[in-house]
Amino acid sequence: MYIFNLMPSSFLYVLLVALLCALAAAMFFAQRIRFVKFVTTFVGDRFGSMAPQAFAVSTFVAGAILLFSGATPARAGRMGWVNNVLPLPIVEASAYFASVAGVGLIILARGLQQRLDAAYHLTVMLLVGSVVFALTSAFDVEQSIVLLIMLILMLSSERFFYRKASILEERFSAGWIAAILSVFIGSVMIAYSHYGARGLGADVFWRFADDAQGPRAQRSLLLAAITLGAFGVARLLRPARKKPVRPSTDDLQLAQSIVASSSRASAQLVFLGDKSIMFDAERKAFLMYGVAGKSWVALGDPIGDKEHCVALIERFITECDKHGGWPVFYRVTPAYLHLYLDYALAVVKLGEAATVPLADFSLDGAKRRNLRRVWRKLVDDGCTFTLVPSGDVEHLIPELRRVSDEWLESKRAREKRFSLGRFAPEFLKHSAIGIVKQNGRLLAFVSLWESGDRYEVEVDLMRHVADAPPGVMRYALMESMLWARAQGYSRFNLGAAPLSGIRSSAVSPVWNQVSLAVRGVGEKYYNFAGLRSFKDWFYPEWEARYLVSPGGAKRPLIIANISTLISGSVGGVLRR
Repeated sequence: MYIFNLMPSSFLYVLLVALLCALAAAMFFAQRIRFVKFVTTFVGDRFGSMAPQAFAVSTFVAGAILLFSGATPARAGRMGWVNNVLPLPIVEASAYFASVAGVGLIILARGLQQRLDAAYHLTVMLLVGSVVFALTSAFDVEQSIVLLIMLILMLSSERFFYRKASILEERFSAGWIAAILSVFIGSVMIAYSHYGARGLGADVFWRFADDAQGPRAQRSLLLAAITLGAFGVARLLRPARKKPVRPSTDDLQLAQSIVASSSRASAQLVFLGDKSIMFDAERKAFLMYGVAGKSWVALGDPIGDKEHCVALIERFITECDKHGGWPVFYRVTPAYLHLYLDYALAVVKLGEAATVPLADFSLDGAKRRNLRRVWRKLVDDGCTFTLVPSGDVEHLIPELRRVSDEWLESKRAREKRFSLGRFAPEFLKHSAIGIVKQNGRLLAFVSLWESGDRYEVEVDLMRHVADAPPGVMRYALMESMLWARAQGYSRFNLGAAPLSGIRSSAVSPVWNQVSLAVRGVGEKYYNFAGLRSFKDWFYPEWEARYLVSPGGAKRPLIIANISTLISGSVGGVLRR
């Protein structure tokens, strides 16, 4: 039982050096040991989603063991071996570093669960240190062997940890915080149960001696508490999440060549320049996206060749996963829904978009007599409509700005962004502009996006002066539709009606119930019914628009993030 007492001190030196050499060899050869690589590959390929969870749990337990060990006396006789081999300052420092490493491991366990590469590399470094500290503080060979096995497995599993998000950015749930605090409080209670009031306290805190394990444990726990506190302060003072890169001139030029052959008129939104652009590997398709919080919000379906769009959806979701973000596709059509479902994303209906087929559009017939009446009234009042092509818009900018500013002021509204156009001269140069004048005075204008393949025209800005005659926007839209039909376009897109076409029944999902409640309560702030009614004047065809994203408790946060992108800031969400 006391065989180690017979060992000469020189043997202990040799044993210590041998263990450290074994550690270095394990680090170097871990990824070259076929058996270890086979096991981790076999397990990882079949249980890839479980491997980070297993490492997170084992790392948390390892950190807890280090803290508990630092709070308990060393096993009988072992401190004598350590004190005979190492000077007291090294033993003291090793005990302190072991406790700090324990705190670090229980914090990093959360990062491992989230597959963060920084958490992986820091964990490897702390495991290396922990093996050494366990030996030099209390000659805990058993603990060192367990930590060494963990280290070898970690070194062979780097591929599971690929996300680039910051550790400080990761959200710690109430459960994680409670677990961390429970380990620390448990360590304090263990120390008190072993050493009692006499072995701990201010009167012995500064006592340094070979047999002063109680004061040493007390100092170690205080350093662990300082480490936890420093981490908490660092999280509170962490910098804002890095904003995504805005598109370069080359990106916009490449996007323009793809837009030129697209059948989606809303692809023109890329020229706002306020969204990042992601291309597929062959640069034949792209999507526009913005980042708010953890939400990576792609605007609509990808734009470009369908085959490349399919690959781009997978690339976008993979990049979101790599950076710890939530993939969100906002206002998508039914065309790609089956692809989004392949990635376990949830689909909810946002509303419906109105499109008017132009092949048979006219002001003739009994069905459109109300439209004819409005059109005739505006014409009799001396109103005229002119369509200005996109290349000739620049000279109109001052007059258009006057009308736009007056409209914003009368509506007490602010410019939106992301999914909506705004009055930006460089952006308007990509749009055709329909203007309504009366006796030479500019009363109203509409900006029109044209799809590259001449399939669709979509209306964007619709603004008029405060004293414009009633029906002026209906008149402008009718004239725009007649112009688009004459140019050979197939349909005219009037845009979306939010929360439109959502049905409620006893078997409807919760989202439908919430949406209808929001529509009812919010009617006095946003005219949901009036917008739908206005578009119904033109007898459009309605097509659903969807939100594709992670579901559950994340969805309210995602909705809030999308609102922030559209409004430009958190404060903008609270203002019109």
